[in-house]
Amino acid sequence: MRIVKSMSFDAAHFLDHDPEARPYARLHGHSFTMEVVIDGEPEKDTGWVVDFADVAEALQTLHDALDHRLLNEVEGLERPTLENICQWAAGRLKTRFPGLAEVRVSRPSNGETCIYTV
Repeated sequence: MRIVKSMSFDAAHFLDHDPEARPYARLHGHSFTMEVVIDGEPEKDTGWVVDFADVAEALQTLHDALDHRLLNEVEGLERPTLENICQWAAGRLKTRFPGLAEVRVSRPSNGETCIYTV
């Protein structure tokens, strides 16, 4: 069984590792969507793989750390690519959710998504 919970956040960042060749070296912002995928068997007593309220609480913590922030200033996200945001989020979720299978981070307006498989 697989469950998915998502949240969105708005944040700014810059990627200045190639300032001559790319416009995203300048400060700019995006609306992001993050999806967390958790695998497991439903518990006999509850019928749940994981309580969605627990997942929502964990995502709220990530939301508070990311929303309306300059991602470059978030500890561990000094280079805030989609790839690094996925890994950062997975690192904060996998101890709480042993069945964590994927973290997906998207920029829907750009049609871009990164999927990190745990």
